[in-house]
Amino acid sequence: MAWLGKMTRKQKKAFTRILIASGLLLCYLFLHFLDLLPWEPWGKLAKWSICLLAYFVIGSDILKKAFLGVFHGQLFDENFLMAVATIGAIALGDVTEGVAVMLFYQIGELFQSYAVGASRKNIVSLMDIRPDYAFVLGEDGSACRVLPDEVQIGQTIVVKPGEKIPLDGIILSGSALLDTKALTGESLPKQVGPLEEVMSGCVNLSGILHIQTTKEFGQSTVSKILELVESSSMKKSKSEKFITKFAKVYTPAVCLCALVLACGVPILRGILRQDPAWVVWIKRALTFLVISCPCALVISIPLSFFGGIGAASKKGILIKGSSYLEQLAKTKTILFDKTGTLTQGSFFVTHLDPCGMSDQELLYVAAMAEQFSNHPIAKSILKEYEEQRKLGTFNKPLGCVLSIQEMAGQGISCQLDENHVVLVGNLRLLENHQVSHIDLSRQSEWLGTIIHVAVNGTYAGAICIADQEKPQAKEAISLLKKQEIKTVMLTGDAKPIADHVAKTLEIDEVYSELLPEDKVNVLERFLTQKKEKEVLAFVGDGMNDAPVLSRADIGIAMGALGCDAAIEAADIVLMDDDPQKINTAIAISSKTLRIVYENIAFALSVKAICLVLGALGVAGMWSAIFADVGVMVLAVLNAIRALQGNEPSATKASKATRK
Repeated sequence: MAWLGKMTRKQKKAFTRILIASGLLLCYLFLHFLDLLPWEPWGKLAKWSICLLAYFVIGSDILKKAFLGVFHGQLFDENFLMAVATIGAIALGDVTEGVAVMLFYQIGELFQSYAVGASRKNIVSLMDIRPDYAFVLGEDGSACRVLPDEVQIGQTIVVKPGEKIPLDGIILSGSALLDTKALTGESLPKQVGPLEEVMSGCVNLSGILHIQTTKEFGQSTVSKILELVESSSMKKSKSEKFITKFAKVYTPAVCLCALVLACGVPILRGILRQDPAWVVWIKRALTFLVISCPCALVISIPLSFFGGIGAASKKGILIKGSSYLEQLAKTKTILFDKTGTLTQGSFFVTHLDPCGMSDQELLYVAAMAEQFSNHPIAKSILKEYEEQRKLGTFNKPLGCVLSIQEMAGQGISCQLDENHVVLVGNLRLLENHQVSHIDLSRQSEWLGTIIHVAVNGTYAGAICIADQEKPQAKEAISLLKKQEIKTVMLTGDAKPIADHVAKTLEIDEVYSELLPEDKVNVLERFLTQKKEKEVLAFVGDGMNDAPVLSRADIGIAMGALGCDAAIEAADIVLMDDDPQKINTAIAISSKTLRIVYENIAFALSVKAICLVLGALGVAGMWSAIFADVGVMVLAVLNAIRALQGNEPSATKASKATRK
């Protein structure tokens, strides 16, 4: 009985009415079949009273809704159909059938309400990332509890173990493991420390963090996510729009057919055969009305898309509406931005070519010169130095230098001490300082930015800095190609680098050395070449891809929660940098669409057969109950499967291997 405790107050009232009505109906059947009240007419009146009482207990809300619908001019809905059919059955003497139809209809409605509510609770619990409070650190060192929207940018907040991070910010002190599952779908905790950026909605699993806020609560990650999820139901899919239009035409049509059965056929029979058989044809018309209720379609189709969006959210994929979820399954071409999408978007040291010294000495000298620079290349050299130091390659930390001079477009000149002057930069820097013995023989095959190092006017070697492909990128592209989806890469990088990445990842086409406006032009060319019903998607990291994201049929922003322009322009937001989430999103879309088509085909076929049988008198009121309530329950059960989502088999296999 645990499910009873999960019901809402409204559902509990409906359940109580069902129990009371069921008890009264059983009491009527008990008295009727055992003939315990044989005297007439009071015995018959008592049994009828019990049955009518059961009808009004179970059907009062339906009758009220039907009356209000008629009063407001909304005649043709399921409440009107059910009220007319059951009242007509009772008027014709089939009181038990009238009560039974209303009872089973209400049981189906309760089941549907409970199923939808359970689905919503799953998504709400999944997205239950809104923080209730924040502890702001005062000047005296005390922490004051306030509402998250009262915290200003630049204030310091304290987050203890077990608490949600209330606002986006930068860690000032402390380190901890963060549970990011509600945001990115990643099950493994993430280790963070000082100077790292953190997103609101993550749960602190260990350690006390002092965080300086960088955004107000209304602009923070958690607010953006909740806004996207809440607004996702606004943009309906073509299937949902079809069902809405279908119901507006379908319901009046079946009411007209029922009227023809109830009145037209008896009148015609009376003219031709002198035997109108009014009671028979009115019963058939009432059965026809019960069968015709479009509940299965009206309820299950939106529920399927709602479940699909919820399943995607669970895996860190935010879809702005069911229309985009539906389109995703029809994608035939995907254009990728390179940097930050297929590659990691940050520079790494890939090659060391020392001349007259060891690899470690070359890296150490370069790191000494670059330690005060904020340039991405300098950061990559320092990052490599720190990683090597953790491995025990270096025993001494970076020391102080006498002077540093940074020359724009060339590099850095650094006076380490009285005896050593170091140059770190491009060939132009070395030529301007007349460096001798420059050896480029081993660098011809390097792909990336080459940094040259000289010590006291003598060439000391070179360091290659390059972006690297994401570990999951090749598998993601491979899965897309198995689905016969064409892959294209757009980048502003030089052609050798772009061709190398495209060859490594086995991408179908590559366009290099593009300016932002060139990317839009390439996209426009693909849009004009594609077939009418095919969908073209663009995937970018969101930093400078807003124009292309908004122009594509589907714009997918990857790891772009911090970029307002990307969230505004994109139709789908991947909450981390994993390109395999694209395959997951397509799999969820395909499964959801398959469930929708299954429900449409099943509901329409069963109803069509039962409507014909009902009109011919083969199907009675009990068949009508199955055609309405039974089909609705089965369609809802099928729709709930969408909430489980789906995942490409290759992705599952790779996860199992990693575990």
